[in-house]
Amino acid sequence: MPILNKDMTLCISLAARPSNIGTRFHNYLYDALGLNYVYKAFAPVDLGQAVAGIRGLGIRGAAVSMPYKEDVITMVDVMDASAAAIDSVNTIVNDAGVLTAYNTDYLAVARLLAAHRIPAGATVLLRGSGGMAKAVAAALRDAGLTGVWIVARNEAAGRALAGLYGFAWRPAVAGLAADLLINATPLGMAGADEAAQSFADATVRAAHVVFDVVAQPAETPLIRAARAAGKQVITGAEVIALQAEEQFVLYTGVRPSPELVREASEFSRR
Repeated sequence: MPILNKDMTLCISLAARPSNIGTRFHNYLYDALGLNYVYKAFAPVDLGQAVAGIRGLGIRGAAVSMPYKEDVITMVDVMDASAAAIDSVNTIVNDAGVLTAYNTDYLAVARLLAAHRIPAGATVLLRGSGGMAKAVAAALRDAGLTGVWIVARNEAAGRALAGLYGFAWRPAVAGLAADLLINATPLGMAGADEAAQSFADATVRAAHVVFDVVAQPAETPLIRAARAAGKQVITGAEVIALQAEEQFVLYTGVRPSPELVREASEFSRR
């Protein structure tokens, strides 16, 4: 990394439970490409003041994580189509004081569904109704999947998300089974919920593919259970690498090579 200097460009992340993954990913690429940038993670005590700081301090960009992906919408100036389509933000870019919101989660999930060859006829249980669940639901819809259940305890949010994409809603998984299971909740995330398995073993055994968007740790209880059952898995580590690559391009205007992205992703998890 370059020595800290007055001309260095700052990028940040805003999360209730920040990890070192994004910090290490972006800083690795800045160093590898010789860019005078630095990246720092924050857990804001006041989200409004934090977003105002992006503008006021000339911070180039900010990654936005749970639970702030919807809260920041009223704090930005422009909603890119990627964020406006799903009313969820995971990236803010500052151009001379104008804050534009994007959502690179959607692109990452869409790429993974295609890469793992999820057929349009697959049935899906999507657990969650927040910002990440919106990105996943939009990607499922755009991939042609229609047999989708949104599982969410919050009836209003769950019904709203299901209705937006023509899916069905249920308050709990009990009695349901599907080809593809997707967890888009904090269950299994490092911290208070890290021991929680978002789908029961019997539901996992009935599935063909298990997808957990939780990035830290990559080997959540759900992913471990799926591997033990011999299921195809898609991890949050894959999601975060792809979405972070797109954020990096938005911040710097530079597209790193696939080899560098792979190296940065591996480095971020050491």
